[in-house]
Amino acid sequence: MACRYVNPFLWPVALFLGSSSVLPAQPAGMPVFSKDIAPILYRHCASCHRAGQIAPMSLLSYEEVRPWAASIREKVATGAMPPWHSAAPTGQFSNDRRLSDAEKGLISRWVAGGAPKGDVKDLPPVPVFADDWEIGKPDAVIAMAEPYAVPARGTIAYQNVTVPTNFTEDKWIQAIEVRPGTRSVVHHILVFVVGTRQNQAYTQIVPQQPPRRPQTAPDGQPPRRPESLIATTAPGTNAMVFPPGTAMRIPAGAGLRFQIHYTTNGKEVSDRSSVGLIFAKEPPEKEMHTSAFFNPLLILPAGAADVAVPTAVQFDQDVHLTALFPHTHLRGKSWDYQIVYPDGRTETVLPVPHYDFNWQTYYIFATPLAVPKGSKLEAVAHYDNSANNASNPDPNKEVHWGEQTWDEMQYTGINYTVDNEAPKQRTDNQ
Repeated sequence: MACRYVNPFLWPVALFLGSSSVLPAQPAGMPVFSKDIAPILYRHCASCHRAGQIAPMSLLSYEEVRPWAASIREKVATGAMPPWHSAAPTGQFSNDRRLSDAEKGLISRWVAGGAPKGDVKDLPPVPVFADDWEIGKPDAVIAMAEPYAVPARGTIAYQNVTVPTNFTEDKWIQAIEVRPGTRSVVHHILVFVVGTRQNQAYTQIVPQQPPRRPQTAPDGQPPRRPESLIATTAPGTNAMVFPPGTAMRIPAGAGLRFQIHYTTNGKEVSDRSSVGLIFAKEPPEKEMHTSAFFNPLLILPAGAADVAVPTAVQFDQDVHLTALFPHTHLRGKSWDYQIVYPDGRTETVLPVPHYDFNWQTYYIFATPLAVPKGSKLEAVAHYDNSANNASNPDPNKEVHWGEQTWDEMQYTGINYTVDNEAPKQRTDNQ
């Protein structure tokens, strides 16, 4: 599978030819980089736009930002940057990357005024990322035992690598981050806890779509139950920091399974990816459950411009929903999530009208959603398998579930807490 980072800032060179010309005197009140623009970039852009990260350029200093000023204004004005694809109201998600109208206005006026630097004394501190870990220095790092040799070309089957944690007691995790060893060849990684059973507060409902047998995936194998999924990294995702009073449990003796999707880049390289963990200082009030639900029976007819593929889960206990992670491949174009409550009410909780495979997001609710027992969470993904989809690998092919990019998935990661669960009393390795 080939995953390409689509550089949203690349424009004709002529766009920037005037960027180094002598600037006119600035009127009073004109925005400047040091006092007005740097805080915006540090707050919304620095996690990706720094050395060694997914973005193609760093935007930490004036000298780095100035050549891109006109492009930044254009991408900010259109909403292409920072990348955010949900149409939910501002404030619904704690990790909403969108700029306010006031911030967009500052950038626009700054560029229109010649993009002045301002007084360096007004610059805020440059963000510091400890050893390039977003979560800060981890309490434990669990890495692949041996590097994996990635060839220069070809298709690589998903690699599943299990690593022991060597934990002699249960560990409560406050923050977790998956760190690719060689980012240029790692498309995404899913990390599962193995060697333990976990409670699940819902039952998955997969609509039947013949001719497939109901309980088999396209390869004839039973779909893997992903209830032990604990972390992911993919284009656009960030580290996971759980809300105060919650933490995720990794039982004593458990291992971690890395499911890694490698893509070739024309060079022979090696990768040794890892997971960083920060431990909670004490057992939490609520255990954070990380899980998933999906529909492996999808069928996308050749040339079809809009195919809706649904699935749902019904909650068997009262829960609070904290995050959702929609995932499709290159033909995915939108998602809709709604809750159907026991009294028949419905509520749209996550509309994603413009899904982008190159920028995948864990949508973290600013206030966890109370979901009573008996409620259903319905997820509908829409796909474009037509020639109108510029990203479509082959519009003449009927597409089924599969792990490579030219196949498709209908998959949702889900984080939640169970209302009546008391983690402090749990010492078993269920």
